Amino acid sequence: MSSASSADSADSSQEPPSKATPSAQDHVLEVDPDKELPPDAPTIPETVKTILVGKPLDIEDKSVHQHISLIAFLAWVGLGADGLSSSCYGPAEAFLQLGKEHTYLAIGLALATVFTVFVISKCYSHIIEAFPSGGGGYLVASKMLGSWVGALSGCALVVDYVLTVTVSIAASGDAFFSLIGHRESEWRVVAETLTIVGLIVLNLRGVKESINFLLPIFITFLVTHAILITGVLGLHFGDFGTLAGNIRSAASDDVSTLGWMWMIGTFLKAYSLGAGTYTGIEAVSNSMPVMREPRVATAKRTMIYMAISLAITAGGLMIAYLLVGLVPHHEGPTMNQRLTQQFVSEAGFPGGLGKVFLWLTILSESALLIVAAQAGFIGGPKCLANMAHDSWVPHWFGSLSERLASHNGILLIGGAALVALWSAHGSVSMLVILYSINVFLTFTLSMIGMSVLWYGQRASSPIWLRRFALFVFGSVLCGAILAITVAFKFEEGAWKTVVVTGALTGLAILIRAYYRSVSRRLGSLNKSLADLEVKTAPTTAPLNPDAHTAVILVGGYSGLGVHTLLNAVRFVPHHFKNMVFISVGVADAGNFKGAEAIEDLKGHTEASLEKYVDLARRLGFPARGYMAIGTDVVDELEQLCRVVYRDFPKSVVFAGQLVFRRETWYGAILHNQTAYSLQRRLQWDGIPMVILPTRVRDNE
Repeated sequence: MSSASSADSADSSQEPPSKATPSAQDHVLEVDPDKELPPDAPTIPETVKTILVGKPLDIEDKSVHQHISLIAFLAWVGLGADGLSSSCYGPAEAFLQLGKEHTYLAIGLALATVFTVFVISKCYSHIIEAFPSGGGGYLVASKMLGSWVGALSGCALVVDYVLTVTVSIAASGDAFFSLIGHRESEWRVVAETLTIVGLIVLNLRGVKESINFLLPIFITFLVTHAILITGVLGLHFGDFGTLAGNIRSAASDDVSTLGWMWMIGTFLKAYSLGAGTYTGIEAVSNSMPVMREPRVATAKRTMIYMAISLAITAGGLMIAYLLVGLVPHHEGPTMNQRLTQQFVSEAGFPGGLGKVFLWLTILSESALLIVAAQAGFIGGPKCLANMAHDSWVPHWFGSLSERLASHNGILLIGGAALVALWSAHGSVSMLVILYSINVFLTFTLSMIGMSVLWYGQRASSPIWLRRFALFVFGSVLCGAILAITVAFKFEEGAWKTVVVTGALTGLAILIRAYYRSVSRRLGSLNKSLADLEVKTAPTTAPLNPDAHTAVILVGGYSGLGVHTLLNAVRFVPHHFKNMVFISVGVADAGNFKGAEAIEDLKGHTEASLEKYVDLARRLGFPARGYMAIGTDVVDELEQLCRVVYRDFPKSVVFAGQLVFRRETWYGAILHNQTAYSLQRRLQWDGIPMVILPTRVRDNE
């Protein structure tokens, strides 16, 4: 909703005093209610909210945009941690799939993992260049493959981000409780539940606060795992010759007894089911709005950090498993804990230093996995906001809180993550499979979409063939991993994520069809009233503060707003002598992209109000507009109404509300209830308000 208000200040001596600053056009007053009105005493819930979430941020403060954006290093922490943390379970899952007799294939797996990481990262760097506004796989699929495929990709991403949180927290609990010797404890899921709740609160405070809080954990993980991997490789450096001979011998035996096809099949199965290693690589392209300017350069630098750290860590761990002779099995401590214990034993740490290193390494894994859950809370709400803009999900997923966080998306992602955790009983192996399917579905659709993009540029770009070949290869690679994962694990639970993603996509299609139906039915109203022209000259009479005043709540200039104005005039004929329009320019996830965007929002809001003021003056009413910029439309409207009521004590507030012949439960969810919410508040303030219906007919 964008709106503005206009005021006629031709005779300021006859107008009510106001501390609001007139706009450049002198018809619209931009009001800061915090300065205009005495502050209300905070309630107990508001006090608790401030303690937990923090004080509101001023969206017009240019430093706020620096406050909520991330430099490459912090983006690496907040988003890259998702990819890096997958080394805590992805390589182990791939190694476990080899079985006790075929661990020699881990060398090939390590090389294939490093190669795959760099291929996918390179592809997503080019996606960032082509779609610098963000949206990642959702935007690529929507633009290049059609809106319905975009809906599928967006829904898969939403499920992906939910599972990012769930898998990360479940793996974190797995590592911690394995370390203390109670991996199967019933308290593990309870602890994981409390951790997700804590992250919800932390993210409601804002992106940067959550990342700054978790930064030391990220650094500790990097240091301990660098020591672990380089230490194992150093201790076993002299064993590489023997290892190479053993690998040749084992491979020769398998080929002679089982055949090449069996060996290749075993390798591909392990490679595909270790797909959890690559999860999180796409997070940067999906979360471009949180990048510090220049965004593309910052995002590409973040991708480089992520690719190098993940490739070295994941590939190094697989080789380390093989060098120390770990035997794959699911029981007992995690693979990384067993590796660390073996390293500590072989390195001969003095005194209790070995135990300290063991605890520090595994605790840093557990903690980093909590950091990785941040990617779900950063990227998930951004994806929902993009889909809300395109009407695939309810529009209120695009709104921002006072802390400039996408609070509705955060609550949905967190709540769904809790449901997924409980339904899977915290099983990491099961959750990783579900997670990988959605990740590689979006990977595949993104690669196909970019292939179409570059093929379309074959006549204009000299590098089209190189980029086209890269994305075709990426499409085949990601599609093969997706197909193998679904085929091998379908009956073991992969069907669940297929059903959930399909159902969510179907729901998104229904939601968009509903919004389009309403828009289509409102089309005739907009067509007939939005272009309404009154040929008479506008009145220049000043507003009388002692006269009866109609206060009209409006958004952007449209038939709905004009309809409300005309209905207010007809409500009590010849009663109102003044017209005041109130509008709030709402900063949401779609338009809050920097200080310049706020200025654009102000301009749009003011321009819309100017049209309403001009129309009212041509109808013979002295008119003025009041406007404010904020994130919560009901809060801002309430405060503006209080300011206007102070200036015009004989005023009545009017708001339009869509009314349908058949009211439905989903209509209340998909349409905002601003008018009813505001009416309840104004009744408490003693300000009269009337809601005027705008009927939406089936055949309109």
